[in-house]
Amino acid sequence: MSDAPAPAKDPLAIGLGSLATGVGIGGGCLTIAQIVFELLQHGLAPAALREGAPYFLLAGPITAGAVGAGFGWHRSLALENIWQRGVIGVLAAVGAILVGFLAAPVDRFFGLPGMLVWLAASLWLGIAGNRWALQGTRDVGGGAGTA
Repeated sequence: MSDAPAPAKDPLAIGLGSLATGVGIGGGCLTIAQIVFELLQHGLAPAALREGAPYFLLAGPITAGAVGAGFGWHRSLALENIWQRGVIGVLAAVGAILVGFLAAPVDRFFGLPGMLVWLAASLWLGIAGNRWALQGTRDVGGGAGTA
């Protein structure tokens, strides 16, 4: 057995990184649903659009919330406090829905190219948050022999 102390974790980096991961990936899910809806708007007859569109508009926020909460919870497993993980999951779900709803003005002003840029930015936020959370779980001290 080694007498080396356990690697130090950075709970702030883990928490905020987990939150950013859930918000980015979940917001990307809702943005994808809105992109699909916009593509259906241009390709379907009005009667067919009225039948199928509500499913995308309902499934988008539900999926964004579930994916955001799931990614926020999973990435924050390095935190010992279950309450903190739960709060991160709920905030990630709400943030994902808000980021997805902010895609609607982007669609209004910039159209499909703007939505694709918004999707890329959301996914980039998720990836950057994931890296930040992973960095917080690593040894901050720099290895053995540090105080």
